[in-house]
Amino acid sequence: MAVSGKAFDFKLFLRIYSFVKPYKKIFFISFSITIFLALISPLRPYLVQYAFDHYVISKNHEGLVSTCLIILAVLLVETSLQYSVTFLTNKIGQLVISDMRQKLFKKILDFNLAYHDKSAVGTLVTRNISDIQNIADVFSQGFLEIAGDILKVIFIIVVMMSTDWRLSLISLSTIPIMLFATNVFKNAIKGAFTDVRNAVSKLNTYVQEHITGMLVVQIFGREQAEYEKFRQINIAHRDANIRSVWYYSVFFPVVEILSATSVGLLIWWGANGVLDGKYTIGIIISFIMYINLLFRPIRMMADRFNTLQMGMVCSERVFALLDTESNSKNEGSLAPTEILGEIEFRNVWFSYKENPGDEDWILKDVSFTLHKGQTLALVGSTGSGKSTIAALINRFYDFQKGEIFIDHKPIKDYELNTLRQKCAIVLQDVFLFSDSIYNNITLFENISLEEVQKAAETIGANSFIDKLDEGYQFNVKERGGLLSVGQRQLISFVRAYVQKPKILIMDEATSSIDIESEQLIHQATERLSKLQTTIIIAHRLSTIRHADMILVIEKGIIRERGTHDDLLQQDGLYKNLYLKQFRDKDKSTVS
Repeated sequence: MAVSGKAFDFKLFLRIYSFVKPYKKIFFISFSITIFLALISPLRPYLVQYAFDHYVISKNHEGLVSTCLIILAVLLVETSLQYSVTFLTNKIGQLVISDMRQKLFKKILDFNLAYHDKSAVGTLVTRNISDIQNIADVFSQGFLEIAGDILKVIFIIVVMMSTDWRLSLISLSTIPIMLFATNVFKNAIKGAFTDVRNAVSKLNTYVQEHITGMLVVQIFGREQAEYEKFRQINIAHRDANIRSVWYYSVFFPVVEILSATSVGLLIWWGANGVLDGKYTIGIIISFIMYINLLFRPIRMMADRFNTLQMGMVCSERVFALLDTESNSKNEGSLAPTEILGEIEFRNVWFSYKENPGDEDWILKDVSFTLHKGQTLALVGSTGSGKSTIAALINRFYDFQKGEIFIDHKPIKDYELNTLRQKCAIVLQDVFLFSDSIYNNITLFENISLEEVQKAAETIGANSFIDKLDEGYQFNVKERGGLLSVGQRQLISFVRAYVQKPKILIMDEATSSIDIESEQLIHQATERLSKLQTTIIIAHRLSTIRHADMILVIEKGIIRERGTHDDLLQQDGLYKNLYLKQFRDKDKSTVS
């Protein structure tokens, strides 16, 4: 995402600090301490000057000891206050990014599938983790620190000028060059930081995607080719970091040279003044301390300003994600405790594009009615729109034309979470979390182990679960990698079963299961179908012979509809599909 490019976006800054509102007491305490630290910053040099001019010259040991004790007390106060403000500002940063991260993750959860289809997972991870982490620096090293540094510089200059304006001008003579160098550094390092963040996002995306797809990489022998791509991305990341390091390695020596030059000019001018009796030794020593105190915040200001800028760059990306409107509108209020499972599609048109042309429609004028407890089978070639019909029932996508009814009420009138809780989907590509089988089935719902075991016995999944060392507490690891495809699919079916849905959708759910497991699922499905409405998306026509209605879909259009026997009599698309699958058996059925 391109950033605004502004040196300082005040509206964005205010939006960041709107998250401080719940913690404004801590913020104001931190701000007050910062101001107080800036006010007392010239105090130590002044006390040193006073000690030299009044006690060292006159050899007053008691006065010198008293002043040294006061200086020590001031130093201890400054140290304790600096500790407090550092702790509090970092605490605010962590509290704010915790709230912000939760809000962003909630936003990501609410995005519809259309958004996730076109968004890189690694980019979303970067936004939610490292980008938000950088926003914490806006509080710990950003605004308050910069404000404190500016106030410190102002107070020190005021004290210096009130002490002696000539020495002040000599001491500050290199400041214009310092400010120019700081501005050049600030602009240069901002570009380098932006390149670093973009490179980090690309690295996260690439690594996440290729580790997830490692099987494909290895199957096709793409290890070396993908390594080379990664190497180039990593080089870009390395170069961006080295470029930022180079800017620092140039800037800090320049600051030290300018600081030393100021001290040298001060000593040259001041020493002559001391010899002529115009200045005291105490004034010269205090001014050397003032210069050190003055250059330190100016040097740090450039770094902190860029930290602030980097935090704002990251916050701009985060807020862009928060402002993205890509969720299914949850404007419905219907939240029945139970539904019957009556489904009706009435002249439904759907496209993934907002302004579709004639060739962009995935579903075209689809209409059908499915009554409670009936089983509907969807048949057709890949990309015909079968899975899209299932996705529309759960409102993973919103259709453009027509209407969908659940229990004779428009689907958009239902509260979204209530609707989805009444539906369950068993997918072909099963996703399991790195957790126990029990938690993957219940998804941390209040479902007892006994209920899970009973469901697994009904489905037939208990036969392999009971053989595992830890049974239902067996950790399947990331994406269920320790289980076979068929075992993962059986767990997915049990997961859908224990939710007691009124609408069950099986999207190629038996394609990776052996014949024995498939028969067990068919038996369970037949028992369930009396209590729920079932939609089966299948390539295996053997799995849908007993469906109450079969829809044959081609390019988003329902071409044929009827029972298995009815469609075989029509001598159409369904019969051709059937013949392809069963040419070597059951020929008498189609003769």
